[in-house]
Amino acid sequence: MASLSSSKQGNASQLISVVVPAYNEAAVLEESHNRLSAAIDGMAYDFEIIYVNDGSSDDTAGIIHGLRSRDPRVGLVNLSRNFGKEVALTAGLEHASGDAVVVIDADLQDPPELIPELVARWQEGFDVVYATRNKRLGENWLKKSTAALFYRLMQKISRIRLPRDTGDFRILSRRAVDAVTRLREQHRFMKGLFTWIGFKQTSISYDRDPRHGGESKWSYWQLWNFALEGITSFSVAPLKISTYLGILTAVGAFVYGAIIITKTLIFGADLPGYPSLMVVILFLGGIQLISIGIIGEYLGRTFNESKNRPLYFVDEYLPSNRQTTAD
Repeated sequence: MASLSSSKQGNASQLISVVVPAYNEAAVLEESHNRLSAAIDGMAYDFEIIYVNDGSSDDTAGIIHGLRSRDPRVGLVNLSRNFGKEVALTAGLEHASGDAVVVIDADLQDPPELIPELVARWQEGFDVVYATRNKRLGENWLKKSTAALFYRLMQKISRIRLPRDTGDFRILSRRAVDAVTRLREQHRFMKGLFTWIGFKQTSISYDRDPRHGGESKWSYWQLWNFALEGITSFSVAPLKISTYLGILTAVGAFVYGAIIITKTLIFGADLPGYPSLMVVILFLGGIQLISIGIIGEYLGRTFNESKNRPLYFVDEYLPSNRQTTAD
């Protein structure tokens, strides 16, 4: 394992890896690669571009093979099935050999033209330079508002200071990459892991573009589950809330019981209150089910971690010529 000592200042002979996870991105890959190539061609660095095919069902893998035949900088990590973007991103980081690694999506919402600015800030000595969105063009108000709510909630309840309105688009130094790849949990929330490792971090800002082609792979249900991953990976606040809610409910039940007993002793037996009794029972039952569900979310994640399964399997690995030359 590489040392986590401080990164050296760069020079023109350094290798920069660009990791691009792709799932069913056949509609946009050609244009994405063209813009990515144009952005890095004028820079005084060696580059490799590692595409990670995350079990695509379209011609994504075939297009990457074609790109590799035309551009020797291209490498391919073809996963054995769809493992999800977070794992695909991890696979790309583990196969990247650069002194620094840029992470960018294939859909062109994050403009490759910002890579020179990311590299410049990395050369100033920062280990992680992340891109923060000023605007999210091409997305409806519901997605924008729920995303904003999630980031602000994470800042309130998490043990880490997750940057607001920030995706995966960033550059990481070699020691930052080595630190992230040492984290082996199954339930991976990469934005949180990038922040959790610490080191010297800064940001640049940009306006996020609409998708160039194809459709988003994230439904609202998937986004909801992704938010749960982030919350349960970096906060125990839901468990604390269920505890406090249970205490509050118990205190309320005790006070209500004391009132009933007092009224019975002073004024005699009350008339039966079936509706109010049902309300109390249903309320307490709902609180209990919510609390059990929260505990179940954490318990399920603990169960999955205990299996200690590999994060992914690689069906095919074709390194870039930069890696084969170095070997």
